[in-house]
Amino acid sequence: MHDDELLAWLTLLRAPGLGAASARALLQQAGSARAACRGIRRLRHSSGLDQASLEWIERPDVARLELDLAWLALPGHRLLRCDEADFPPQLETIPQPPAALFVAGDSAALLAPQVAIVGARSASAQGLANARDFARTLGRAGLTVTSGMADGIDGAAHAAALEAGGMTVAVVGTGPDLIYPRKHRALAARIEQCGAIVSEFPPGTEARPDHFPRRNRLIAGLALGTLVVEAGLQSGSLITARLAAEAGREVFALPGSIHNPLAKGCHRLIRDGARLVETAAEVIEALVPAARAQGARLRARLETAESPTGDGPASRIQDPDYASLLAALGDAPVSLDELVERTRLAPAALSSMLLLLELEGAVAPAVNGRWQRVVADKA
Repeated sequence: MHDDELLAWLTLLRAPGLGAASARALLQQAGSARAACRGIRRLRHSSGLDQASLEWIERPDVARLELDLAWLALPGHRLLRCDEADFPPQLETIPQPPAALFVAGDSAALLAPQVAIVGARSASAQGLANARDFARTLGRAGLTVTSGMADGIDGAAHAAALEAGGMTVAVVGTGPDLIYPRKHRALAARIEQCGAIVSEFPPGTEARPDHFPRRNRLIAGLALGTLVVEAGLQSGSLITARLAAEAGREVFALPGSIHNPLAKGCHRLIRDGARLVETAAEVIEALVPAARAQGARLRARLETAESPTGDGPASRIQDPDYASLLAALGDAPVSLDELVERTRLAPAALSSMLLLLELEGAVAPAVNGRWQRVVADKA
């Protein structure tokens, strides 16, 4: 992205009172962030800008924007914009889709089939054990585990997915450079290496209570389904579950003891129509159709984007590493664990490669978390 355009994007994203919907409207009218900033007075009334937003866009804090540019210049850091081909298409269907995301790590992780695992911060020992067990199994099956990097269930799910060699995505309610809670600094570093830390908020943004419902809508929107492990009746996890249901996603809940106050939220979800699950296999089976549909939508979106040479989407099938993976798949459906043994690649790397091959129509998910080659029709 040209420096002037990137600077214009950051200017819009930091404008006080300018929400995602207004930012998207400005971009649609003007055609680019740079044109929106330059023509802001002409576009002001049709976009509903207030005086504070107008003044910031015309006279932004250049020092603050330079700090944003410095963060984005670091390896693995990116501003993922809604007008880019690899912006997660599943976020376009949620209420108030974001205009852009700040990403630290592998932005391709946001395109992988994801399952959200959420729950209480003050989780019980059994709740933490359940979160770990589900995250490990789901990660080994090739699903990316998504959560909010909070204490309790969130942290346990992230850590277990990493231990299983899977990918994990942390959606945070601060800027992407601030770790909250601070005890998760080491965990955040691992997530950035084997997944991504994602935020709608610019670098340096401190935690605020109203940020977390906004974060929760992204968790629910990114994932094919949301699993609630433990939750009290006032838990923020119930908000995530409600947002997931409103976005047409699957909602799963683990039952618990009637004497455990942290089971009451899950029991309410089950009474309201959430799917009661006892094993990770039930979650995987339920999400296979949604994973295939998401892959088809993303493939259609990427097919319209040109490769750097202008010859259409770049193919990886001829790449030696990807050709070796296709050979390792053989002619019958194979599990991720079997592929790890055959290729000696880490599960996270395999999941990413399989996703890209799926988008090119070379492979497809099969039953029980397995993968198979797609044979081209020669007719």
